Amino acid sequence: MGDTQKLGLDDIVEILKAAGEPTRLRLLALLSHGDLTVTDLTDILGQSQPRISRHLKLLAEAALIDRYQEGAWAFFRLSQGGAAVALARGLLDAIDPADAVFARDDERLRALKKVRADKAQAYFSRNAAEWDVVRRLHVSEAEVEAKLAELIGTAPVDAFLDLGTGTGRILQLFEGLYRRGVGVDASRDMLAVARANLDRAGITKASIRHGDIFNLPLERDEFDVVTIHQVLHFLDEPEAAISEAARMLAPGGRLAIIDLAPHALERLRDEHAHIRLGFSHQTMSEWLEKAGLAVEEVVDLKPAHSEEDALTVTIWLARDQRAEAADAIAIRRRS
Repeated sequence: MGDTQKLGLDDIVEILKAAGEPTRLRLLALLSHGDLTVTDLTDILGQSQPRISRHLKLLAEAALIDRYQEGAWAFFRLSQGGAAVALARGLLDAIDPADAVFARDDERLRALKKVRADKAQAYFSRNAAEWDVVRRLHVSEAEVEAKLAELIGTAPVDAFLDLGTGTGRILQLFEGLYRRGVGVDASRDMLAVARANLDRAGITKASIRHGDIFNLPLERDEFDVVTIHQVLHFLDEPEAAISEAARMLAPGGRLAIIDLAPHALERLRDEHAHIRLGFSHQTMSEWLEKAGLAVEEVVDLKPAHSEEDALTVTIWLARDQRAEAADAIAIRRRS
């Protein structure tokens, strides 16, 4: 799954020019460790915002870094693919971590990430009690994750998308599966938690994005696996979210939905903002098929306790059918 594209002389020279300046090389080294804002970078490097912005612009023009907007903030990171960044990674691999300048940058980056982690943990601590109440009603997360991992399998994929990423747990769970991961959430507080968790886990190949699940800030037909974990019951229009998720799938890609089976706990509407009280197999299958996906597996996970308020978690795994359709057309043409 590595980059096989070759570069001409002029392209190589331009990339080396972009990377071969002290501040820009330091920026590349920092951005190889995850998402950072201009403010983050000015704090670490001790340079003015206009100067940092100018260097970032040159790196972006050379296709070495990605830029994306999150409200009033712009985040930057080392590009996840392409021949240009493959060349740049060779330069970064040659850096001596004991070099005084790079070592100081790394120390400041770690200090910044600690502040970020502390803020995220404070938010999580304030809200964890609410989530834990609901979690106690259904099967354990460990059991859900184990079954989800079994259904998705171990075959490597190029691009992985987690919608409503929350704490970033799914990106951590499947970190060994994908070359490039993206998590999207509408809550900036939760995005801070997710970024802190990815930092703590040392995961640099996944990025976190602020976005609307009904209108994603991403290119269509881009992802091999998309997950929606315990999100749809909070939405007024879950069918529309499924349609948008299906739009993100590459031909033959798979969508995994993890949510609650139908239940009668009306208090979850008022106490935990649930809009839908679970989803039946039939309803979800109809929505998936309408979105152009074929349902491959449906698994119900029931809690060990049998109290009246016990909730069942269901996993639906569906696949985009365009690859199969294209293969069928090719076979008919050959026959």
